[in-house]
Amino acid sequence: MYFELPPLPYAPDALEPYISARTMEFHYGKHHQAYLTNLNNLADNTKYENASLEDIMASTIDNEAETAIFNNAAQAWNHAFFWKSMKPGGGGDPDGDLAMRLEQAFGSLAKFREQFKQAGTAQFGSGWVWLVFDGNALRIVKTPNAQNPLAENLTPLLTCDVWEHAYYLDYQNRRPDFIQAFLDHLVNWDFAAANLSAAG
Repeated sequence: MYFELPPLPYAPDALEPYISARTMEFHYGKHHQAYLTNLNNLADNTKYENASLEDIMASTIDNEAETAIFNNAAQAWNHAFFWKSMKPGGGGDPDGDLAMRLEQAFGSLAKFREQFKQAGTAQFGSGWVWLVFDGNALRIVKTPNAQNPLAENLTPLLTCDVWEHAYYLDYQNRRPDFIQAFLDHLVNWDFAAANLSAAG
């Protein structure tokens, strides 16, 4: 299998002004592509060349000798999931079962947004902030570097990339402003609701 850059679910400029086409050119076109290029080179002629990203992550996460394979596979998976976690005209509050479960887990939608922003802001260095389903309830988790919640048997519903390359061209060092824009204008609640429904 040759791992290819998946198409964006929207045009590169569709998230403006909250994420610029220039940021997407670098983030999607260069960073995401680089993870896939590296993974193809590392997986070539190994047992991983025909494996899925999920299988590669599961097989390499605890193997120090295969850290590079894990990092590139996980970053490829995380980024593909991140693009789907956003949509033009997104943001605001969800409705239906997802809204009810968020209110149950966090007290209110406003408290969820506050805690999600705090978690993403508090992630030291590079990483991700996620809304996940643990089989019983919704939770917010943050992961460093390439890690993601699949390693803990959690179901990701949506994510926000808080690596600097995700926002620096548009927000410089203002990570909280980027996360706020993600929540207010970009988050794809339909994608999160579909992931929750599939998880049961």
